[in-house]
Amino acid sequence: MSAEKTPIDGSSSANTLLQLHQLLTSCSKSISGGNFSQSQTSVSKLINFLDSVSDASISELEPGAKENAFKILSGIYEFLCSPSLNQENIDALSFELPKSASKFAGVSPQCLEISDNIIHRFIEKCSPRDMLPILCEALDSPNKTVQAATYVCPLISGLSDVFISLQRRHFEQIKVAVPVVVKVVKAISTESDYEDTELETLFERIVVNALSIQTVCRKLEDGENEKLRALLGLYVLQILALVSVSRNYLHFALRLASILPYSGISGLGLITGYSVDTMSHIVIGEDEEDCSSFSSHIYLGASLSVVWAQKHDEFAQAAKFDFGAIKTELQNNPTKRWQAVGMLKHVFASIDLPWEFKRYTVDFLLYITSGDISNKLGHNDCSLYMTSLFSSLQALTMIIIYASDTVLRKNAFEALKRVRFLYIIVP
Repeated sequence: MSAEKTPIDGSSSANTLLQLHQLLTSCSKSISGGNFSQSQTSVSKLINFLDSVSDASISELEPGAKENAFKILSGIYEFLCSPSLNQENIDALSFELPKSASKFAGVSPQCLEISDNIIHRFIEKCSPRDMLPILCEALDSPNKTVQAATYVCPLISGLSDVFISLQRRHFEQIKVAVPVVVKVVKAISTESDYEDTELETLFERIVVNALSIQTVCRKLEDGENEKLRALLGLYVLQILALVSVSRNYLHFALRLASILPYSGISGLGLITGYSVDTMSHIVIGEDEEDCSSFSSHIYLGASLSVVWAQKHDEFAQAAKFDFGAIKTELQNNPTKRWQAVGMLKHVFASIDLPWEFKRYTVDFLLYITSGDISNKLGHNDCSLYMTSLFSSLQALTMIIIYASDTVLRKNAFEALKRVRFLYIIVP
């Protein structure tokens, strides 16, 4: 479907609606008639027309373009809800219309709502198993002319509906979708040209998406339930990292924190990496290809979960972390302290995180390395952690060099000396 985009003939709303009606009629006739080639051509013309309307409305190059967009999108939804429309037509249109409708989401809140309705209509009428790859493909190929943060919102909400509607093989199918969502949100959250309202709408949908997976978990029996809960835990950690990188949204972080206990995650398990490794083994196993599809933000999110708990007591409460016990255990257990120091490098090395997170992380590191550490080492062999410890040293050095906050640089230097001391005395 690579035909040239159909230009909008004039700015007349009536003329635009007439074009839409003609294109929809052509699609319906060719699809119902069983002419595959003709139906492909008709659908292609419809999609090109819709893309022209959405492009014009977003760029506002034509007077009344936004009003036209709303009417066109409403016309599409009315067509899909028509009792006379057969399943064959809906199935044929489901491959392209969700993506095209989502391009209107950035035009106005009203268009976003109708885009949601259009995708929900397809999920109601089509197999959720078929809709999942369609929505994932649409997510993975945003058009450069659209506003990505709003474009993906109807698609992510659609996936939430699909997850809940799946009848079988829940883990396998959701496992395919999660990396796609994370990849898209990661690309958007690291850009700086989005307004707060756009990102808040996006993260609201992401949190609801995670909650939809939790809803599915509750319906499953032991084996698949364990796998999906582990996948949910990895997903939440990645989204927590992206929330932290993006705008430091406490209200979203708290909602994500409340999901962590359901996945069987403990604060100590996160900061030592044990919980991450356990969940990864359940979800990924020994499949290297699967491993590459999951983001390194998992470890960043795991480390940040403890930093969030240090920053906000309500986060620790939502996640059911006994933060005092975590710090005491890390002070007194050399092996777990080494593991924690290695995990914290993910925070220190992140170039996207606000400096505030690094300040709290340095404070946390100073706390767990306070006192006479050499007397607490005992006969533990920590040589396994030398590589991660050295990485932490390098990351702390970068903070000392680049941080503008004098206190942060001073504390980072003190933390560096303590970690270096541990590095030197390991046999």
